Amino acid sequence: MEKKQLKRLPVGIQTFEKIRENDMLYIDKTEYIWNMIHLGNYIFLSRPRRFGKSLLVSTLQAYYEGRKDLFKGLFIETVEKDWTEYPVLRLSMASGKHMEKDQLERYLLNILQENERRLGISSDSKDPNVRLKNLIFSAYEKTGKKVVVLIDEYDAPLLDVVHEKETLPVLRNVMRNFYSPLKDCDPYLEFVFLTGITKFSQLSIFSELNNLKNISMRPDYAAVCGITEEEMLTQMTDYIDDFAEAQQITRDEAIEGLKLQYDGYHFTWPSPDIYNPFSLLNAFQDHDYTNYWFGSGTPTYLIEMLRKFNVVPSEIGCGSVQAKSFDAPTENMKNIIPLLYQSGYITIKGYNPVSKNYKLDIPNNEIQAGLMESLLPNYVHEYADKGSSMVGDMYEALYYEDLDKMFRLLQAYLLTVPYCDNANSEGHYQQLLYVIFSLFGRYVDVEVHTPTGRVDIVMKTAQALYLFELKLNMSAQAAINQIDLKDYSSKFALSGLPIVKVGINFDPERRTIGDWKVEN
Repeated sequence: MEKKQLKRLPVGIQTFEKIRENDMLYIDKTEYIWNMIHLGNYIFLSRPRRFGKSLLVSTLQAYYEGRKDLFKGLFIETVEKDWTEYPVLRLSMASGKHMEKDQLERYLLNILQENERRLGISSDSKDPNVRLKNLIFSAYEKTGKKVVVLIDEYDAPLLDVVHEKETLPVLRNVMRNFYSPLKDCDPYLEFVFLTGITKFSQLSIFSELNNLKNISMRPDYAAVCGITEEEMLTQMTDYIDDFAEAQQITRDEAIEGLKLQYDGYHFTWPSPDIYNPFSLLNAFQDHDYTNYWFGSGTPTYLIEMLRKFNVVPSEIGCGSVQAKSFDAPTENMKNIIPLLYQSGYITIKGYNPVSKNYKLDIPNNEIQAGLMESLLPNYVHEYADKGSSMVGDMYEALYYEDLDKMFRLLQAYLLTVPYCDNANSEGHYQQLLYVIFSLFGRYVDVEVHTPTGRVDIVMKTAQALYLFELKLNMSAQAAINQIDLKDYSSKFALSGLPIVKVGINFDPERRTIGDWKVEN
């Protein structure tokens, strides 16, 4: 049987015109666009990086430029009759990162120049604020049509300096001045659409545009970006079969693996299951389960903010918040939850209508493993590269149920690390093991409550349920004795898995494992 020819996947391509003209796979999101443009004149959407925001902006640009030819066979073709052409300003801030004040102002001027050339308008003002206002008015005067302004990644110049007290206010003033003309230009604007990751309250966009509609948590726009499970199972069904064949697994196994690795996002509740589009497309192209999204860049600001708020790895996710927490101003955050949520590292997993609390957790295996790998250097510093290979060797030992080998590897590795902060703290080693066990891709939890106390760490594999008790400068036998004394095992008797008790004693002077004991 001849293999079915699949359309090319638009991996890394964010231009609607290029995707459509080259007949690549396109998941039709134009019904959302049709609803959006009839919702209001000013719209804001927050989604994590590489989640399809730029493609959405590009699609809006093609629509407002009257490019009917690009929408053949899509939903919007069935409802739009006029196809009016408007002057469109597209302002992408995505590359405006890691810049000083003067660099950022030159960057803004360059963006405006590109739009001026495209629309055949000239200007010589050196003030980005004045130049944007003149560009909007000139485009209106030249065409007789109101102007569409599309601002992609509006907050990019600020996100990477959100943890820098001196730099943030300076760059925020530049961006506030740049965006301020939008309010005065209202009579000349047809539609304004902004995308970003987070919300900076002290920008004129949010303080002056009173009619700005934030659709980020509206259930009817839950799937405006990303790929829903239904879209994957229907519009990408042939790619699933292709993936399964390459992996030499069944279709059902492929679906389950992709779900565990890339699914799990919900940007409101209720919401369909949303897959990370960047990772899913790459997985289909490479026939692999790699951590594509996380590997494409862990923002420095995220790790810095985790340190600022003293967030330990096991505390990421597994929380609940009120709706107002999602909308908390980034520059005035009292905790890191809004930033973790908006950046895509935790997501909504449920909602309680009585308490009005949203349940939060890490979306999927890709994010769990990626976060822990990024946090490992906090515990082993510049020895993280060796740590990564050590984790692989430890997992292999666990896979073959050789815990003695697993702990010998960790013991030897920790001896090579010359210094670890808080190495005289039991909590330090608890979090270190949590990070390592999380990198195994297995269920792991800390401080698990039982009727008689709390188990330091619980880890579940396909073969067994492991109960870890940690001691500092005592003995592994003392740890086992506590498991027995408190009868921790009884809580897990119905787990359906053999229970393995593990006692570990850490030596604070040598900063490594002193001894360990394993009992089945």
